[in-house]
Amino acid sequence: MLSERINRIQPSPTLTISAKAKAMRAAGEDVISFDVGEPDFDTPEHIKEACIRALRDGDTKYTAAAGTPQLREAICRKLKRENKLEYAPDQIVVSCGGKHSLYNIFQSILNPGDEVIIPAPYWVSYPDQVLLADGVPVFIQASQEQGFKITPQQLADCLKAHPRAKAIVINSPSNPTGAVYPPAALRELCQVLENYPNVLIISDEVYEHMVYAPNQQWSVASYNEEFQARTILVHSFSKTYSMTGWRLGWTSSSKELASAMAKLQSQSTSNPTSFAQAGGVAALDGPINTDMLGEFEHRGKVIRELLKDVPGFTCIRPEGAFYAFPKVDGIFGVMVDRNTQINSASDLAAYLLRAAKVAVVPGEGFGAPAHLRFSYATSEHLMKEGINRILQVLPE
Repeated sequence: MLSERINRIQPSPTLTISAKAKAMRAAGEDVISFDVGEPDFDTPEHIKEACIRALRDGDTKYTAAAGTPQLREAICRKLKRENKLEYAPDQIVVSCGGKHSLYNIFQSILNPGDEVIIPAPYWVSYPDQVLLADGVPVFIQASQEQGFKITPQQLADCLKAHPRAKAIVINSPSNPTGAVYPPAALRELCQVLENYPNVLIISDEVYEHMVYAPNQQWSVASYNEEFQARTILVHSFSKTYSMTGWRLGWTSSSKELASAMAKLQSQSTSNPTSFAQAGGVAALDGPINTDMLGEFEHRGKVIRELLKDVPGFTCIRPEGAFYAFPKVDGIFGVMVDRNTQINSASDLAAYLLRAAKVAVVPGEGFGAPAHLRFSYATSEHLMKEGINRILQVLPE
């Protein structure tokens, strides 16, 4: 009855864990969540007010499938102001979030058997979205010891071994690791990619403003004009502006690719919500909440120090985003109670949810089976309480 493509993929592990945690809370259990990547700050008032005005003014009708002219023009202003990149409105496609943007990309560029290079650890949806487009995900493993960043030699070896590579995904700052590629490291990757001019670059920059000093954000689209033409930028309002439920994201690309993605969107979802787009204009033309970004940087330092005390865990300092990604295989093989032995990250995540009432995401879904992901988009008090609960249920 079901299609082959739907049977190729798995449900999002992040949303699965979140659903379990919410069900436990609904049943009256006190669960501390480190699972979902969602800022715990409210959407700024000036953004909400712009949306309310749009509703009151009757801005409740269909818009162009690729987004309103006003929002696409605001995106172009943002890209020029913040990223020093020139784009025209017809190179922008606004979608229902960054995940939707990525789906549009893979559906628009992949033919059956085309390969997409994905550095691991990776965001959970990249491989499954490639599979949904009849593509083949190809992984390059970047270990904690190398800061979760692939090397130019790894990329060169992979491209040589995979002549059907159609694209590579670069995610900096990274979900799930918090790793940030320095500009020099990205330029070295670009030098390798210069030898493969037909390989597109999908640059997921959803966390671009969440970069901790002394790290710097830099886009491969800035490398030169040829690279800008073959790069598809992915951005979102969700993280920087705490607008997760608004479902707004966008791509910036060549006119040919933008036209293809807009055509696809016209036959699938059509436009993003009209009045949400009015809020998007206000977000881009208004101030960024630097207090929120500073708070995440502080929390990153706090959670790393807390996790260092957990037996069997090792954790490097996050360089951006709001995730810690400790290696936890030091506890594999350990009996944590009379009936439970931990043999995998999934075992550990299930045990912590049951025994400590702490929700974390196992690393298998990120291509890193020796790790857990902790989202520290929560208060310092809850971080300390959550790690203390973990310490209480793990042997010393």
